[in-house]
Amino acid sequence: MKILFFLAFVFVGLSSFAQDLVYTPKNPAFGGNPYNSQWLLASAQAQNSFKDPNASSREQLSELDRFTQSLNSQLLGQVSRRLFTEQFGSGDLEPGTYTFGSLAVDIYPSNEGLVINILDTVTGEQTQIIIPN
Repeated sequence: MKILFFLAFVFVGLSSFAQDLVYTPKNPAFGGNPYNSQWLLASAQAQNSFKDPNASSREQLSELDRFTQSLNSQLLGQVSRRLFTEQFGSGDLEPGTYTFGSLAVDIYPSNEGLVINILDTVTGEQTQIIIPN
C-alpha cells in the first residue's frame, strides 16, 4: 500500500507541468496594450463625479445671457474704435505716450516693428503688442 502511494505520488509529480506567471499591465502608460487607452479613459470619465467649479461652459449660459455678452462686446468694440479714431485720427499710430483712464499706452518704433506697451496703472498688469514692419 505504501509503495502504491509512493508510485502514484511520483507519477503525478512527473506528469505535472508548471508555467511561469507573467504580469501584463492593462494601462498603456505602464507598458500595456495601447488599444486599451480609449476604454480606460471612458471608464475613468464615467466614474468621475467631480465638476470643475471654474469651468465656464457655453452650455450653462442661457440664451439671454449669451445675447447680453454679445451685445456688451459689440458696444465695447464700438467705443474702443471711436476712442482710437478720436485719439489717432485716420488710424496712423504716432509714437508717444497716451492715457485712457487708468491705461497708459506707450508707442515707439523698434527693430522688430511698432511696439505698443499697455499698462494698467491700477492693477499693474502689462501687455505688449508688436506690429511687424
